[in-house]
Amino acid sequence: MSWQDQSLIGTGKIDNAAIFSAAGDSVWAASSGFAVKPEEVQHVIKGFALSDPIHEKGIHIGGDKYFCIKADDRSIYGKKGKVGVCCVKTKQAVLIASYPETVQPGEAAKVVEQLADYLIGVGY
Repeated sequence: MSWQDQSLIGTGKIDNAAIFSAAGDSVWAASSGFAVKPEEVQHVIKGFALSDPIHEKGIHIGGDKYFCIKADDRSIYGKKGKVGVCCVKTKQAVLIASYPETVQPGEAAKVVEQLADYLIGVGY
């Protein structure tokens, strides 16, 4: 079990997660079977700087399209029915996590945002 499993999936609020470099050019950690395509990561990264395309076209993660419910220079949240994704940027990383229908969006966001705060606090 890796640390993203303990800090994200181990909470029971997140079902899949991946951590990428801030440039999106390398995967630092990922849940088994959570396949986020490079172009999807790049779309999210661009969305932190310019949120209009994310709001207009949604977020694509693992081949699924999510309706954007929040996008700013730190966090992007998306929903697809009762499931969703949380994407958070730190100084050196981008966290992308999905949550199941049994979890409220705010609960999932809190878990991902807390890990992002920790990473920022230790220089990542």
